[in-house]
Amino acid sequence: MAESDAEELSDLPPSAKLVFKVLEYNGPMTQKGIVEESMLSARTVRYALERLEEIDTVEEDVYFADARQNLYEIVQPETEGEPEAPAAADD
Repeated sequence: MAESDAEELSDLPPSAKLVFKVLEYNGPMTQKGIVEESMLSARTVRYALERLEEIDTVEEDVYFADARQNLYEIVQPETEGEPEAPAAADD
């Protein structure tokens, strides 16, 4: 995580930090899973996810097992200056 991301994260409420840590430890989860794991209310988790999405720390995706739910995961920042993996050579 870049320094600017850490600074932005430190400005968030404790509930958003907890949701971030739950996603960091458990990987992609649904909102329901985050509620169960964090023991926060659904409304608090929803607000925390909104705040994390505002600073581009968490992204929302379709949960294919149940399309009524969304899957949330931490955004992996692209590192600048890191070379791309070379393409495989055909022999």
